[in-house]
Amino acid sequence: MIETITPLILTYNEEANIQRVLQRLTWAKQILVLDSFSDDRTLAIAATFPQVSILQRRFDCAANQCNYGLEQIQSEWVLSLDADYVLSDALIQEIQTLVDSPLVDAYQVNFKYCVQGKMLRGTLLPTRTVLYRRAKASYYTDGHTQRVRIEGTSAMLKGVIYHDDRKSLSRWLQSQDRYMILEAKKLLSTDDRDLSWSDRLRKRKIFAPFLVFFYCLLLKGGILDGWAGWHYAFQRTIAELWLAIYLIDLEKLIDSPYEEQ
Repeated sequence: MIETITPLILTYNEEANIQRVLQRLTWAKQILVLDSFSDDRTLAIAATFPQVSILQRRFDCAANQCNYGLEQIQSEWVLSLDADYVLSDALIQEIQTLVDSPLVDAYQVNFKYCVQGKMLRGTLLPTRTVLYRRAKASYYTDGHTQRVRIEGTSAMLKGVIYHDDRKSLSRWLQSQDRYMILEAKKLLSTDDRDLSWSDRLRKRKIFAPFLVFFYCLLLKGGILDGWAGWHYAFQRTIAELWLAIYLIDLEKLIDSPYEEQ
């Protein structure tokens, strides 16, 4: 089965991450890097790997980018990765020994979050479908991110992926600004009945940032991870506070843009 798998990686200025990701994919005969016109060394690094094919497309949204990538791939199976997803040894071995079953159309994977290479005990990252039959998959936008829709059955892999983003803090802040605008618009445009309990809580603005802080530190064991655990808890709290501010801002614009005091 491994010969029928093509990894698909979306990139934009990922020179801090891309080499570590590609080094874990040398078993693949072909890798597609779909780039959004990076202006750093991302493509130069990717080009040093003989299996890599590089395409470029102007970014409009992540879902469209992924769907475009799927159209360029000929293999039956696709391994969809972000440019900071590093496969564990256990997952690589598991993929290499997979037997193609007509009863399974996709595989899900759990994540371990890393801060500058230090793995945390817990994370807020959900399970994600990363390996699937190309013909059975399509992407759609969900807030700030993209999600894959699978026409068929899914199974779970035991190995994990390390989420290890080593880009600068300023880059993270820029990304969060963009993400939280999209998340706020999604929450405000969606009826509470169609939201998960966590999104309904986030929509209330007040409690989510503080609950996330203690959830990361205590329930997820971040306090035992030293500086990395505190770093992650502060990051997630800042992101939720950012979202709350945008929710307040957008609600005021919707309700009364010229309210008299």
